[in-house]
Amino acid sequence: MTLLDTPIALLDGTPSTLGEITGGRVALIVNVASQCGFTPQYAGLEALQQKYGDQGFTVVGVPCNQFGAQEPGTSDQIAEFCETSFGVSFPMTEKLEVNGPGRHPIYDVLTLATTASGKTGDVRWNFEKYLVDSDGNVAARFSHPVPPEDPRLIDALEELL
Repeated sequence: MTLLDTPIALLDGTPSTLGEITGGRVALIVNVASQCGFTPQYAGLEALQQKYGDQGFTVVGVPCNQFGAQEPGTSDQIAEFCETSFGVSFPMTEKLEVNGPGRHPIYDVLTLATTASGKTGDVRWNFEKYLVDSDGNVAARFSHPVPPEDPRLIDALEELL
């Protein structure tokens, strides 16, 4: 089974796979949270979606409550927050775990990727970003402080489009 074949539900509970969610497009997979200091990155993620969405790209938001319990809401609450606060139009998955014994299988693959500083392994905080090509290969990993508009992220994204 490949990364894109991995089952994962959408935020509304609809069963899917990562491949169905990305639709064969380049994707930026981001573990997100509504009550984090990095939550304003939603605006930058939506800007990427708007700028590159028609060019074969999508952001995929993955709500996670493992870091400081900063995503405590229900699926409906998360969806409402994202829509009303940031106008999020990109797909969101079910809330899941990215680390530990309950880690979702997608993150078993994603956490093997290396950051620019050479770090691999567990997700360190909310808004860690994984750039995945249209074939499901992890092309780059960006730590949580790297904003969506960072030139390194934009350059890596544009190279894949």
